[in-house]
Amino acid sequence: MQLKFKKLEKSLNMTPEEILSFPPKILTQEQREHYFEFGFLGIKDLVPFDTLKLIKKVTSEFVEKSREVTESNNVFDIGPGHSYENPVLRRLKSPDENHEEYWNFSKGLMADVASDLVGPNVTFHHSKLNFKWYDESDTVKWHQDIQFFPHTNYNVLTIGCYLEDTDMDNGPLAVLKGSHKNDLYDQYDKNGNWTGMLSDEDADTVDMSMVDYLTGNAGSITIHNARALHFSPSSKSKNPRPLLLNCYTSADAKAYTPHPQPTVNTYKIVRGEQVKWAHHDPRPCQMPPDWSGGYTSIYAAQAGEDKA
Repeated sequence: MQLKFKKLEKSLNMTPEEILSFPPKILTQEQREHYFEFGFLGIKDLVPFDTLKLIKKVTSEFVEKSREVTESNNVFDIGPGHSYENPVLRRLKSPDENHEEYWNFSKGLMADVASDLVGPNVTFHHSKLNFKWYDESDTVKWHQDIQFFPHTNYNVLTIGCYLEDTDMDNGPLAVLKGSHKNDLYDQYDKNGNWTGMLSDEDADTVDMSMVDYLTGNAGSITIHNARALHFSPSSKSKNPRPLLLNCYTSADAKAYTPHPQPTVNTYKIVRGEQVKWAHHDPRPCQMPPDWSGGYTSIYAAQAGEDKA
């Protein structure tokens, strides 16, 4: 008996070459090429003034609400010394679920930017709003994102928007050029505890001459690939530095592990359509701890507040 097999349709893998073949919506072709070559991109003054003003107003309201919080919860991650008089809000978790204006921003202009770099079919992964205060504890140490949420391929990126003017005194995002093409680092310590960062020994090997500090006025954006090695120094300014972050993937990148903090918007298609085939990159990726029960923040992990 002769068996007949249905011919599988050919899937499009969202390689840089394939993505660059689609006309851009927001970015220039040169900016897109820079992202694929170096693993990051900084764009000055992209977000319209009225949009930025609205987001800042909503953010100020959440900072005020955080004054009433005495310990971190599923909305607010607060740092040491937080009080009503002196709020130290390290992170507003899942802003996309906590206010309509944040979600409008995620599925609007930022999704258009993402489509220029991951292809026409874009999946929303998560959002967060990170703050820096005048405090040595606000350093975010060297790390790579993809080990936090590994996918079948590395067409995963995060777009940040500065809500306040950010220069070298405000602790800007810094990225190591071309690091997205190199091997991934071990982000567990010698005792097997997840730290979400490089060991001191590995961090000491980073060539600081190859680091770009992404500064910009309020409304400027940063973009980095999930494999790119990045950090941000502590702020030297008494003015808080909020950075609104949205993470996206190409629709053909599928998560290997449970989402650490899913919202009603997790895995929504925000541009294009769902695809039938996953693309698998042969390069390995380290697995994180089991976060199916939830996750705090990178601040807590790097400070040793989380133990897995």
